[in-house]
Amino acid sequence: MATFTITELAREFDVTPRAIRFYEDQGLLAPTRAGAGARQRVYTQRDRTRLKLTLRGKRLGLSLSEVRDLVDMYESPSDTVPQLERFLQVLAGHRATLERQLEDLQVTLDEIAAHEARCRALLERAPRGTAATRARTASAVRASVPDRADGSPARRRGRPTD
Repeated sequence: MATFTITELAREFDVTPRAIRFYEDQGLLAPTRAGAGARQRVYTQRDRTRLKLTLRGKRLGLSLSEVRDLVDMYESPSDTVPQLERFLQVLAGHRATLERQLEDLQVTLDEIAAHEARCRALLERAPRGTAATRARTASAVRASVPDRADGSPARRRGRPTD
């Protein structure tokens, strides 16, 4: 049976040995011990597969608890239909979260684009060069920042609110 050291797994999966030890602490991996004083970790093919599934779940954005549930289901000798159904539920929930985040990001990007357009328009109208002009432009830019959705003025960094 093939065995692996922590260094080999770390190199193969491009993670640190510390990350692998963390997954051990979380109960996702269970290497045996060998050598003097049982100080050397020995990982089996099972551990390698569990690490691979753990890292795949993390890339999908799943929590460690969700990853643990799915990895444990993967190893279960029971029927795979409930396992696949549970996995689909987890993925659907995660997809919904990501879609909400994507919508929020798009709203933020649209707001940034509007602010950029306003700033460019103000700069095009402003004569170049004088300190007074720069001060008027800065004041106009601050005034173009909209209030928050709840009606309160938007907080500006570095400026106390009244």
